[in-house]
Amino acid sequence: MQLSNLRVFKQKLNKRQRTLLVSILFSLILCSVVLTGFLLNEDRIATNLEVRNASPSLDHLFGTDWLGRDMFSRTIMGLSLSIGVGLIGAIGSACISIILGVVAATMGKVADSIVTWLIDLFLSVPHLVSLILIAFTFGGGFKGIVLGIALTHWPSLARVIRSEVMQVRSLEFVQVSKKMGKSRWWIAKEHIMPHIIPQILVGILLMFPHAILHEAAVTFLGLGLSPHEPAIGIILSESMRYLSVGMWWLAFFPGICLLIIVRMFDKVGDHLRMLIDPHNAHR
Repeated sequence: MQLSNLRVFKQKLNKRQRTLLVSILFSLILCSVVLTGFLLNEDRIATNLEVRNASPSLDHLFGTDWLGRDMFSRTIMGLSLSIGVGLIGAIGSACISIILGVVAATMGKVADSIVTWLIDLFLSVPHLVSLILIAFTFGGGFKGIVLGIALTHWPSLARVIRSEVMQVRSLEFVQVSKKMGKSRWWIAKEHIMPHIIPQILVGILLMFPHAILHEAAVTFLGLGLSPHEPAIGIILSESMRYLSVGMWWLAFFPGICLLIIVRMFDKVGDHLRMLIDPHNAHR
């Protein structure tokens, strides 16, 4: 009966309503991971040699490492840290995208040519290579990885914003404002920005998965966060030397949790884009 009721309930929901419910569910899970990571006490990952190298059990869901530290607590704290780094980097990258996209579309052909050249230049180099170079230049650590993410993930969103702004500025009410003598900055603030806010929100959410994965990759290579931080990249890097002796849980659980979190952010971004798309509004 419960399964049949669930099927009837799903059939009553249209595509938009199902998308909204899934987005809310994923958002709640992600928020709970972040809050749990910040609320966990450092004592939860303290050294305890009495239970070192323990396999997964009810007492330690993800097992313990070679120092007896609880891997479940380390994984949750690492995910929370990675999400925080990705959020700051994605917001910084979005700010760069907004500025350059609006400038390219409203400040004339010279500005458009310069911004387009910059976009093509950054897109021609793999993100990870640019991120490693920038993080290394700024000395690594939290500052280096955040600046690296912010300075390498903006081109795609900047191109989208530039295209959107060009469409909006050709609309009738924008042309009327120009004829009334309004400045370019006034038009950008009052007419253009309200129309591109949905694209900015979606862009930030879709940047998240890339930012988190790239942060973990650079940290794994030793150029990201400090080794003293419980970051996922550090956990995976440290666990490599113990895989050959059968301690598979040290890399498996943190790695699979990272992939699940990244996939959730990707899905939330896709669902948000679907919700703001007028073509999907009444399906």
